[in-house]
Parts: sequence; C-alpha cells; structure tokens
Amino acid sequence: MKEECGVFGVFGCEDAAKLCYLGLYALQHRGQESAGIVSLDHHNFYVVKGMGLVSDAFNETNLAYLKGASAIGHVRYSTTGANHPNNIQPLYSHTSKGNIALSHNGNLTNALDLQNKLRLEGALFQSTVDSEVILHLISRSKETQIIQVLQETLKQIQGAFSLAFLGDSFLVAARDTFGFRPLVIGKLDTGYIVTSETCALDLIGATYVREVEPGEIVLIDKNGLTSARIPGPAKHALCVFEYVYFSRPDSIVFGESVHLVRKEFGKVLAKEYAIDADLVMSIPDSGNSAALGYSEESGIPFEIGMTRNHYVGRTFIQPEQKIRDFGVKIKLNPIASVLKGKRVVVVDDSLVRGTTSKQRVSAIRQAGAKEVHLRISSPPICFPCHFGIDTPKREKLIAAQKEIEEIRRYVGADSLGYLSLEGMLAAIKTHQPKEFCVGCFNGKYPLKVQNKGKFSVNSRKIKLYAEKN
Repeated sequence: MKEECGVFGVFGCEDAAKLCYLGLYALQHRGQESAGIVSLDHHNFYVVKGMGLVSDAFNETNLAYLKGASAIGHVRYSTTGANHPNNIQPLYSHTSKGNIALSHNGNLTNALDLQNKLRLEGALFQSTVDSEVILHLISRSKETQIIQVLQETLKQIQGAFSLAFLGDSFLVAARDTFGFRPLVIGKLDTGYIVTSETCALDLIGATYVREVEPGEIVLIDKNGLTSARIPGPAKHALCVFEYVYFSRPDSIVFGESVHLVRKEFGKVLAKEYAIDADLVMSIPDSGNSAALGYSEESGIPFEIGMTRNHYVGRTFIQPEQKIRDFGVKIKLNPIASVLKGKRVVVVDDSLVRGTTSKQRVSAIRQAGAKEVHLRISSPPICFPCHFGIDTPKREKLIAAQKEIEEIRRYVGADSLGYLSLEGMLAAIKTHQPKEFCVGCFNGKYPLKVQNKGKFSVNSRKIKLYAEKN
C-alpha cells in the first residue's frame, strides 16, 4: 500500500511559504514523489515545484521567491497520472473566475468520463491527473461567487477529495460528502491553516480549530470563515486505513488520536490471537503503537527487536545479488542480541502482497528467533482501494488468493493472526462502524466505482526531461 497525498494551506500569515514548507515536511509521509508550493502576494502568484522529497524541491533561494501572506502546498504520491513534472501539484490556472491554485488529496472515480466530456467541449488538458478536471469545471461554471461556483463544481465530481484552493483573495478548504480523507483547520496568530493532519499544526505552533466536515466548503478570507455545503446528502465513509497506516501517530484524525487507536487495535488483536511468547516486537514504525497495545493486553514484554534506517532515501545503487534481501535490510535490520533463542510475537500494520512479510520473518529467524508469531493489526486486504490509495490489483493481494493457513506457510511464520473487522471497528470509540469505508477488506464500497476508479487509462503518456536546478 502506497501513501496518497498531503495538502497544506496558509492564509493571512507572514512568511506563508516558509510555513507551508514546514507543513509539507510534517506531511512528507503522505507522499514522496514530488512537492510544490504556490504563494500569493497582492494578486501575484508565485510557483515552485520539484520532483522528490520536500528537501529536494525547496531551498533558501526558491523559498525567498515565494512571496506573500498566503500559500498552498502539496506532497504527492501518484494514485492517478504518471510521475512527471506536469503532474506536480498544486495545479495553477488562469480561469474565468480568476487565478486559482489547487491541491488535492484523494481520487475522483468519475474523472475519466468528465474529462472525455470536457475534451468534446474544447478543453485542453495540461496534465494526466484527475484533479485538473476540477479546474476546468470551475472555469465553465455560470455562477459568479466562489462558494456557489464550488458548490456547482463539486456536486459533479465523485470519489474522494480533500481540497485546498488558493484564489486572488481567499483560501478554500473542501471535503467530499463521504469524508474519505482527513482535512482540518488551524489558527496561527491572525491567520488560518488548512492541512491534511494535525501533526503539521503542531510543527508550526498553530492551534487546532476543527475538522472540515464531510461535504463542507470553508471559505477563508479577510472576513474570517464562511461555511457552506456541497449539495446532496452526506454519508460518512471515513477511510479506516488512515488509522492503520497512513496518518502519523501524533495526529488527531477523525476526532481520535491515531496512536491510541492503533494501541487499541493491538489490545483487541491480543485478545483475538493470544499466544505464549517471550517478547512482543513491532515492524517499525507503523506497527509500534499496535505492538505496545498487544504487549500491554497480553502481559508479554515489549522489546525493540528491529531497527529502522530513517535515512534510506531513494537508493539507486543496487548491490550484487549475493547481498541477500538488500531491499529489506537497508531499511530494517533485526537485533540478534534481543531475538536469539526467543519466542517472538511480531506485530505489523498490514499484509498486502506477502513478499515483504516473508522477507522480514526470514530475517528475524536468521537473527536467532526460536519461534515467530506474526500478528497483523488490520483484517486481510482482499480488494483494491479506489479512493486515494495506490493498492495493487486484486490478483496481487495475497489474501484475495490464499487462505490464512496458506499465507502463514508462505511467509514462514509459526502462526498468523489478523485483527477481525468487527474488532477493528469496535476499537474506534468516537464513530459508529457504519461510518467507515472498509471496502479494501470486504469489497463493499460506499459508492459505485466507474472504470475501476482509474483516470489516466486512455491518457497519452507525456515524456519530459527536466534539468535539476
């Protein structure tokens, strides 16, 4: 499972672009392919985008170029559209409603149909991302006031979208009627912040105000905040995988601490799949909280059994084949002095294809573990996600092809236990089970998905060469 995207917006704050830069740093876990910032200074827009991490895309020189007291930014992992410079967000356009920049987290499931319709009407597309459809719909709106323009636009699109718009005199945050992806509002001095996760507010010293509600459009301008609704009913379908893996543990997502929810997952998992063992360890970092919960509930001591290299970056020098499991070892390495001769419970957040779990179980055995009992703090992933997560096709998902005992044998564990869907949903206290999207587990999606949720199937590939400045 690959990350999706992160959005960040600033309105009415000195050095907005630098705040945006810091916010994107805090959201780096949500996308590592590219990053961009668009700033606004007295109706003048400034744009800087780059491939790679936030630290690759920005420096002192180009941040100084980004003038103004308002800005929006984006970190991207491509769930639709190729990974090339034309697709880096924020997207920016001179529309009939003025200059508008857009950052999008999610996936529009009817974007291909809308794009084909717009092309027939003469629209020229500059990228292969679904988000560009939104800008074309905005420009074609017959409404004149931005809230009415967005209401008319957003009622036409389907799927997942948490959006930040920057216009000549405003910042807008909007969230789809299902609320798939998180989006929150913060306050900093006299200005406002919009971000995918609260951890970005913490970094810049902003105060959390509230979530953008599912189906809500929030206009931020010189008069403060104005709220409006996207026409149509709002039916919550919050992505439960934000708790499992995607969000940072120090964030508050959908009203709950991600760390505490993950701990609760681990506690329920310990009740559902108890085992005699000498220690509990996690696959760092996303398995840490659930492993602590498993240890606390079971009474089995928690140990650091594997260490993670946080400075891997994008490794381009591949070793000879004789260095076994290089891709795993460069990122994670077991601590033999802790594991040797021990019966070990290994807690991980998810099991997707199974190949990585197999390598990790093998590495733990090679480090001397006597027994390896694998525990997964989410149910078996049997279906792809169409709402902003890059999931392998169903035939590549091991739980869709094999029974649990077959998976256990494949990964080489002495036992294997998945958190039940019922146990997962019961562990989340502030929402009813029916308020979550669990389509990746049971195939029951909250809305009909067109074209299997894909956008760029028929789009031409764009080949670009960009010199790195």
